[in-house]
Amino acid sequence: MSSAGKAATLLVLHHGSGFVLPNAWDAGSARVLEQVGFPALATTSAGIAWSLGVPDGGAVDRDTMLAHVGRIVAAVGVPVTADLESGYGAEPADVAATVRAAVDLGVVGGNLEDADGGGLFDVDVATERVAAARSAAPIGSFVLNARTDTYLAGTGADVFAATVERSVRYLEAGADCVFVPGVSDEEKIGRLAEAIPGPLNIVAGLASSTDARTLFALGVKRVSLGGSLARAMLSGLERAGRELLDSGTLGFLDGAVGYGEMQRRFGS
Repeated sequence: MSSAGKAATLLVLHHGSGFVLPNAWDAGSARVLEQVGFPALATTSAGIAWSLGVPDGGAVDRDTMLAHVGRIVAAVGVPVTADLESGYGAEPADVAATVRAAVDLGVVGGNLEDADGGGLFDVDVATERVAAARSAAPIGSFVLNARTDTYLAGTGADVFAATVERSVRYLEAGADCVFVPGVSDEEKIGRLAEAIPGPLNIVAGLASSTDARTLFALGVKRVSLGGSLARAMLSGLERAGRELLDSGTLGFLDGAVGYGEMQRRFGS
């Protein structure tokens, strides 16, 4: 499928009854998730950072992050949308350059945060950054997911109202979808879905433990996982390591896919 076809496929998913978008952190995890049957994948900046042995939140530079994203895109045939954090640069032109670099890798969508260093950008500045991202990849060629961290960073005002205001501004600036992490109350999620005039993305497994079907019933269109799958994988690895160290037993292999089967899955 061409990049244009992948972008169209990803965009259509935002206007159905709702879809789950799992986040891969390397080529292997992406291939497994594709084989499970997901129609599109996202990357996770957290999972990629942890795979490099560093914390999430700016420890990985743009070129390193995009190199990992490129390997994920090359490993699968489904559309991939990338976690571009806050755009890797102080100026809107930097954001545009990041989006263009992602598009050159075959990425057909991306998240753009409105916070950096724990604080929100001024809404006018954040809107300008969304517009710059849109200018670098026209509507229909790249699904732009504008993330607002109002519920994580705080606003000093009515958080719900500020979230809706920012969401409207970002959609007007060209975003295709709005991502609101950190909100867990189902009543608030439903109100946000009703008030925001565009598809709403909620991350499951972070603040919200609400299952995907319930989120869809509340009006959410896109349910992503962030670093949750990577955390589950690393937690499993830690448990296996502790078992080996403490008892030398191999109980952690119960239910594991066999070597030959794993080879077959990665063989084509």
